[in-house]
Amino acid sequence: MVRAVKDSAGQPLRVGVIGAGIMGANHARVFAGLPDIQLAGVADPNPQQRDLVTRVLGCPAVETYEELLDLKPDAVTIAAPTHLHHEIALKCISHGIHVLVEKPIASNVEEGREIIAAARRANVTLMVGHVERFNPAVQAIKQAIENEDILSIAITRVGPFPPRMSNVGVVIDLAVHDIDLIRWFTDSEIVEVQPQLSSAVAEREDIALLQFRTASGVLAHINTNWLTPFKARNVHVATRRKYLIGDLLTRQVTECFGFQPDGSYSMRHLSVGHDEPLRAELTAFVRSVRNGTPPPVTGEEGVESLGIAMRCLEGRQGANVVPQRGPRRAAG
Repeated sequence: MVRAVKDSAGQPLRVGVIGAGIMGANHARVFAGLPDIQLAGVADPNPQQRDLVTRVLGCPAVETYEELLDLKPDAVTIAAPTHLHHEIALKCISHGIHVLVEKPIASNVEEGREIIAAARRANVTLMVGHVERFNPAVQAIKQAIENEDILSIAITRVGPFPPRMSNVGVVIDLAVHDIDLIRWFTDSEIVEVQPQLSSAVAEREDIALLQFRTASGVLAHINTNWLTPFKARNVHVATRRKYLIGDLLTRQVTECFGFQPDGSYSMRHLSVGHDEPLRAELTAFVRSVRNGTPPPVTGEEGVESLGIAMRCLEGRQGANVVPQRGPRRAAG
C-alpha cells in the first residue's frame, strides 16, 4: 500500500518541479494554480529559466535538484532531460518523496525498473507523465470504444523539427505517446513490432513508420516524423460496429456507425471536454499522492511502453515482443 499524504491541520501539499524548460515551466504554472497546493520551488541549472519562473510565479528557484530537496517538498515532478531521470528519481525516492517523471520514464528499461523497485521499497507514489491520455479527445475515444471489438488503430503524429531536440529521435520523443495509447485503448500488450526508420535530415531517426500487433489481435500503425511543416495529431480506430476519427489538436471526435449493405452510414460528433490535459494529469497525480491510490499511469506501464519503443529502435523486421506481465488492468 502506497503511503498517503493527508492534510495536516489544513496544510497544503508542497510540490516541487525539477526542470524549468517548456514542459517543466508549465508544470510549475499548473501547480501554482491548483487548490491546496504550495509550489515549494523549481530547480534548473539555467539562470534565465529560473529567473523567468521566479518573476512569473513568485516561487523559490534553485540551481540543483539537491537544493530543491532541502526545501522539503512532499512530491516532485521531474521534467529534466531523459538521461537524468534515473539519478534524480532515485534520489527523490530515497528522501521519501512522491514522484511524477515525464515520459519516457528513463533512458532504458533497466533504469526504469530500478526506479519502480525503489518506489515500491520506499512506499511512495510513482507516476509517469504520459499527458496524451488526459487529452479530452483521447478520453472521448477511449469511452466510445469501451466494450467494442477493436480491429485496427492508426495514429499520425507529425510536425517540424524541434530545435530543442538533441538526444533522442522521433520514436522516443513522439511515438512513445502513441505506443502508450495503443496499449491503453486495447487493454492488451503489444506482441509484434515491425519498424521502418529513417534519418533523412537529422542525426537520429526523424521518420518512423511503425506497425504492431497486440495480444488481442489488433493491428496498429504509427506514422511519425519531424519533416512535416505543420503539426498533425490524428487517431483512427476501427471496430466491428463503428469507426472513430479524432483530431487531438482541435479536440474533435467523429463517430461513424450504422453501416448498411449499400455503403451508407451515419455520423455524429462526440461530446469532448475542455480540460487542459496537463492540469488533469497533475490533478490526478496529486489525488493519488493524497489518497495513497494507484496513479492513472503506473511506472510499470511507462516501462512497458519504453520497452516497445526501444524494440522499434532496434529496427528488426517482424520482431516478436514477449509480454513481461499478465493481462493488463484497464487504466482509469
